[in-house]
Amino acid sequence: MTEKGNLMLKKVMIGALVLGAAQLAVIAPATAETRDVSWFLSPTEVEPGGQIYAETKAAMGGCGPATPVTSPGFAAPLQWTIGGNWGKAAGYGKVGKTPGKYTATFTCSDGTKTSRAFTIIGTPPTTKPPTSTKPPTTKPQKPAKPTAAKPKPQVAVKPVGAPQTGGGAFGPLTWEW
Repeated sequence: MTEKGNLMLKKVMIGALVLGAAQLAVIAPATAETRDVSWFLSPTEVEPGGQIYAETKAAMGGCGPATPVTSPGFAAPLQWTIGGNWGKAAGYGKVGKTPGKYTATFTCSDGTKTSRAFTIIGTPPTTKPPTSTKPPTTKPQKPAKPTAAKPKPQVAVKPVGAPQTGGGAFGPLTWEW
């Protein structure tokens, strides 16, 4: 190959490298913004006013949180108060009182925003609602007289076992020495 050919090949190779780097620089930030961060909320169905737990591990697909976890379903933002191995960040929080489906969100230290869904479940009423709003038309009855319940007699039970007070492990056996 001639020197002119080598020079041309070098220019083409450098151009390809620069173009590849430029494409990577354009694509990489978009990928960082859309990646899903590994973290969880537990439980995903919570009683009104109940406790909820969040955890992420940066070294295992999670991230280092830059903000607390927030949600319209939280009584207050969930703070990351627990640390640990693998870049663990975790914390407990309280949910609100209004039943419904909510989304909890936080921002990672690299700018990625991530969300998880949870539900505040409703509690059914404990009393049956009245079927009629009209007052009763009958005369009120007198309350029944309370009657004293007679106690049932107890049957005497003879204990079995030595020394006739318990145990009972060898009750049917006799030990004569």
